[in-house]
Amino acid sequence: MGAGGRKGLDFNGLWRAGLGALLLALVSLTPLPSQAQSFSFSNVSIEGNARVEDASILSFLNLPRGQAVSAGDLNAAYQRLVNSGLFETVEIAPQGSTLVVRVAEWPVINRINIEGNSRLDDEELLAVVETTPRRIYSPSQAEADAAAIAAIYEERGRLAASVTPRIIRRSENRVDLVFEVAEGGVVEIERLSFVGNRDYSDARLRRVLATKQAGLLRRIIGRDTFVADRIQFDRQLLTDFYSSRGYIDFRILSVNNEFARDRGAFFITFNLQEGQSYDFGSITASSQVPGIDPQEFAAVAQIRRGQTYSPQAIDNAITRMERLAIRKGLNFIRATPQITRDQRNLILNVNFELERGPRIFVERIDIEGNATTLDRVIRREFNVVEGDPFNPREIRAAAERIRALGFFANAEVEARDGTAPGQVIVDVDVEEQPTGSLTLGGAYSTDSGIGFNVGYSERNFLGRGQTLAFDISTGANSQQSQLTFIEPYFLGRDLSARISVFYETTDLDEADYNTRVAGFSPALSFPVSDNGRLQLRYRLAKESILDVDEESSPIIQADEGSEYNSSIGYTYTWDSRRTGLDTESGVVLRFGQDLAGLGGDSEYLKTTLTARAQRQVWNEEVTLRAIFEAGTINSLGDRNNRIIDRFFLSSRQMRGFEPLGLGPRDLAAPNEDALGGNAFAVARFEADFPLGIPEEYGISGGVFLDAGTVWSLDETTGFDGVEVDDDLNVRVAAGVSVFWTTPLGPLRFNFSKALKKEDYDRTQSFNVSVQTTF
Repeated sequence: MGAGGRKGLDFNGLWRAGLGALLLALVSLTPLPSQAQSFSFSNVSIEGNARVEDASILSFLNLPRGQAVSAGDLNAAYQRLVNSGLFETVEIAPQGSTLVVRVAEWPVINRINIEGNSRLDDEELLAVVETTPRRIYSPSQAEADAAAIAAIYEERGRLAASVTPRIIRRSENRVDLVFEVAEGGVVEIERLSFVGNRDYSDARLRRVLATKQAGLLRRIIGRDTFVADRIQFDRQLLTDFYSSRGYIDFRILSVNNEFARDRGAFFITFNLQEGQSYDFGSITASSQVPGIDPQEFAAVAQIRRGQTYSPQAIDNAITRMERLAIRKGLNFIRATPQITRDQRNLILNVNFELERGPRIFVERIDIEGNATTLDRVIRREFNVVEGDPFNPREIRAAAERIRALGFFANAEVEARDGTAPGQVIVDVDVEEQPTGSLTLGGAYSTDSGIGFNVGYSERNFLGRGQTLAFDISTGANSQQSQLTFIEPYFLGRDLSARISVFYETTDLDEADYNTRVAGFSPALSFPVSDNGRLQLRYRLAKESILDVDEESSPIIQADEGSEYNSSIGYTYTWDSRRTGLDTESGVVLRFGQDLAGLGGDSEYLKTTLTARAQRQVWNEEVTLRAIFEAGTINSLGDRNNRIIDRFFLSSRQMRGFEPLGLGPRDLAAPNEDALGGNAFAVARFEADFPLGIPEEYGISGGVFLDAGTVWSLDETTGFDGVEVDDDLNVRVAAGVSVFWTTPLGPLRFNFSKALKKEDYDRTQSFNVSVQTTF
């Protein structure tokens, strides 16, 4: 609403008017000397009320007629009327035997507007306003609403924002309520610094925090604004970071927030006490419970001497021991860690005391708050049911699993006394949140050009915990679409069932042929160990090679046409990466095989292997990474493997070369076709490190060395009968990378040089890629 031509009354004026009325009333109540002690009235005259009944006003007065009333009684009646919140002004005046009560009712709110806001929409701000139109105006509630609006701005880092409620008088005792907003500027965090840190640099610790320093992209990044509540979260992040690295004495002594008004910025300093990092020493177990072999339980702890101490390792060891006890039929066994510190050698000796806990059973599990999600989706996260022995650790683990589902904004799991001694009731209180998402994405690379992605996903389909996803990706030379359905607990077990329907086409600039693949693939996956998981799958697809150019190699021309591919396969994955603050450290091994020939036209055995190891060194400033990939495809029939089934190395797998830029090539063909190979191997070695640029800019660097090749063909006779070289010729490339984490996505620049290559290879010295979702 515009302010022109209207007359506003601010709240200071209202309260001054109310105070003047109070003083006037007190003066009017001052009696003559002969009347100083009391006043008696037989009639009450009420003036000015339109909506409030006379009876309601008399009930607030609560003064007897015909009896002596003191000045204090009259003042108390006045206060009751004022505090009722119904009247803007109140006056009580005795006139002879009549008590005259004059009131001016608070007006009714006609409408509510917000003015002066440009950074935040009216809808977002009005959502916190409790005052509503067609209700009696309350100045105290309007002030509370103004404070709530200001709090939203404070969360956005605009600490200088102010909100003033004003009213505009209208006819018939109505008013428009206007919240005038002065947004002010964003209060950014100019500097995040640390005192007392010896082993980790300020730059490394800043990467741990959710709060960031203001930098080049300060207009876009939202985490560089000061939010007081975020500081408490940062304290927990720092504590978890140090604890997971063995710093058992770590303390945050204080956090100082200094506000520089002249610069409109905060300077935050964390005062730390690091202490020393401890490793695990001896790991033992002891017990006085009959039937328990302590050595057997100590063996399942899986903690090595010399391993850096971590609370997570202790929790995992306790879980394994208690599960072992359950498998042996020993209920109510608790493993309590007893830690002995060896300060000279900086080790912690841990003895797990196995003892029998109290005999408590789960009476029932009550679930509330799940309006959409079925009870069984939540119950299956518990490893206990009604009547099982109660294990507090298992209940806490179930609570974490429920939160990890991502279906709930909040999930609280608590145990309380049951209806009988020795029983507990587990209460689960959840607050659901939206689980569907619409994804719009874009990507660019020098290899594939500009691409777009549209996807829809529902992670809690029909409240059953199932996933339904549809995804369409388009690029300059390829299109992919896929529909996927996942049942994470197939047959009521930890067995994930998946079925995918897919359609893919390619029109590569580097090849004079096109491909089209359409089919479906069901799969089952399940854990086989703490770190291992096995997937079993089937795939049926129609694979077509189209539009082969007449100047292409006869090896490719022989593959033109459509064939059906029916195959079964498996993939075993072993992942030792740690969870929490350092999810990338560790080793990932993946081995898979696919057997084609169960019906269909293709007959082959394809084997692939991937090994990935990563480690952070130099106080976690530098990340070292080694990746090895290899694969073979062996024909099982009298037919050669088609080009659509053979291996190629992309520029992501082997930098320094164009897509389809290395491997066997028919040089006699006019278009010098790349033919792929029946085998490939590539090893990549990388190091990522900071460049000394302030980390809030999100720019870091890296170096890499790649070595690999593609080789082996079933048919080597090319164009005009010329033999194609399909020998194992290793290629080597090296280069540097620049990484830039931008609001539009991670941007990567690769500058590379092929150090070892064949004369016919096609190299690429520069590559850039970016990908983002909205």
